[in-house]
Amino acid sequence: MTLYIIGLGLSDEKDITVKGLEAIRKCEYIYLENYTSLLQCTKEDLEEFYGKKIIMADRSQSEQGSSEILEKARDHDTAFLVVGDPLSATTHIDLFREAKEQKVPVKVIHNASILTAVGITGLQLYKFGKTTSIPFIEDHPQLETPYNIIKENKERGAHTLCLLDLKPGENRFLTIPEALQILETIEERKKESLISDDLLVVGCARLGSTDPSIRSGTLKEIKKLDFGKPPYCLIIPGKLHFVEEEMLNQAAFP
Repeated sequence: MTLYIIGLGLSDEKDITVKGLEAIRKCEYIYLENYTSLLQCTKEDLEEFYGKKIIMADRSQSEQGSSEILEKARDHDTAFLVVGDPLSATTHIDLFREAKEQKVPVKVIHNASILTAVGITGLQLYKFGKTTSIPFIEDHPQLETPYNIIKENKERGAHTLCLLDLKPGENRFLTIPEALQILETIEERKKESLISDDLLVVGCARLGSTDPSIRSGTLKEIKKLDFGKPPYCLIIPGKLHFVEEEMLNQAAFP
């Protein structure tokens, strides 16, 4: 029997690959992670399209080596569904590693990822540096990591992709203005002149969906905007090629 770790893409039930759908339809147990990102459809939409019942999986079920998921996969074909690409998040790499260590056969079926979807902004993917996350500030009151990574990337002329925290179970999603406020708060503490009102930033929502939102401008301008529904991400560009500048001006929508 096999554990299939399957990427769902970034939008809705129809983003699944043909190979992924074939694997799902032969599985007896199907789990869906609901803590790293958000689809633009419901669990019921997925169930209707796949013709299968889906079990919601929280973070602990995929992080614990003796998890229910691996136990099921020992005796039954089992699918673990991941928003985006299966191995973009370290949590799912851990599940893959645990399956290997416990000699549970495992196959990965890839799909679109936010790490590549940001190309729609016109920024060149090979010029992105380290990716970082911006969590809710109450969970990390002394937060500095995203600030430091942005600084490190800036020094190399590289762009920084910031993934914004989410807690779907609580219906909480860190917004782009909130993320910028967090960076400003860190700046007040560190005083290294990295984050300022005139810093060029790119705010993105629902990349990969049929109604994405992309806006570039100064931090002061972007902080005033409403990007609509989640999920969100934020890009701090590094050194721009003139083609990237032109594309940023053209890519803004809606």
